[in-house]
Amino acid sequence: MRLGSKIAWDDTVLPFQLDRTGTRGRVARLDGVLQNVLSQHDYPPAIEALIAEATLLTALIGQTVKLRWKLSLQVRGEGAVRMIATDYYAPGEEGAPARIRAYANFDAEGLGGAADGFSLIGPGYFGILIDQGKGMVPYQGITPIAGGSLAACAETYFAQSEQLPTRFALSFGQSQQPGEAMHWRAGGVMLQQMPEASPEIQGGGSGEGGLLLAEDVLDGEDAEKWSHVNILLDSAEEIELIGPSVQPTELLIRLFHQDGPRVFDAQPVQFGCTCSADRVRQSLSIYSPDEIAEMTTDDGIVTADCQFCSAHYEFDPKTLGTGAET
Repeated sequence: MRLGSKIAWDDTVLPFQLDRTGTRGRVARLDGVLQNVLSQHDYPPAIEALIAEATLLTALIGQTVKLRWKLSLQVRGEGAVRMIATDYYAPGEEGAPARIRAYANFDAEGLGGAADGFSLIGPGYFGILIDQGKGMVPYQGITPIAGGSLAACAETYFAQSEQLPTRFALSFGQSQQPGEAMHWRAGGVMLQQMPEASPEIQGGGSGEGGLLLAEDVLDGEDAEKWSHVNILLDSAEEIELIGPSVQPTELLIRLFHQDGPRVFDAQPVQFGCTCSADRVRQSLSIYSPDEIAEMTTDDGIVTADCQFCSAHYEFDPKTLGTGAET
């Protein structure tokens, strides 16, 4: 592998289409962006793995939407892991990178020594929020936590909320190349089958608790095509998914060469947080003078920290809240 090849594909999402099966997809490789997301906090390994999976899912899903502003993925649970939140911000202009940020809220004492972060979420829900910006009504869809991984939750979400067969094959973890320090990488493939016609669905689905799965929203030739591309994707090895030794285009040719793979322009992604002093000040504008007084420290200031990037802000309480001086 040439260094130039690694740089070209790291922190990108590559859209593709399989012309002979009517399947669309994405290949994502996250390196520096994932390391930047995780370096904002000192998370335990199980939490880092959950955030890595959620960030990779967000990069893949965000690139599939005709997005003007923001797509958010949220996982809320009743277990030790209370929340995982990610945001994907659409590029501001042609050729600009999309931006991703993520964080987790959890009960450190409840984690124990668990290596499987998903089991620490417990009952809860997986949701996707699409906000197209000012003047537009946000769209939100949710589905129960089920299936044994965040990727399985996302597959159930698309089958249940969109009735769109979707499959994720993901790989993420600590990686080290010669001459590099140990750091996090992630890579994966997303497939979606575009059915010619949606079958009539009666009763519940075949998933956990009667949830719909991909096979429940396909029949006939569409179901055969979907089974075919999934069998091929099953042959992908983790090292091929995560990279960087195998380029995304090489992976697509190996897996789907008989199905007419066609690629489009890759979308670069980077870590980016939208927090600012003005945004924090605006969020505090809803509080009364008494509430602002309760937030004021002994030093006579109000402080706020960004959950995503850990930026620290300090304010004069007289300039905050509904009773702020103008």
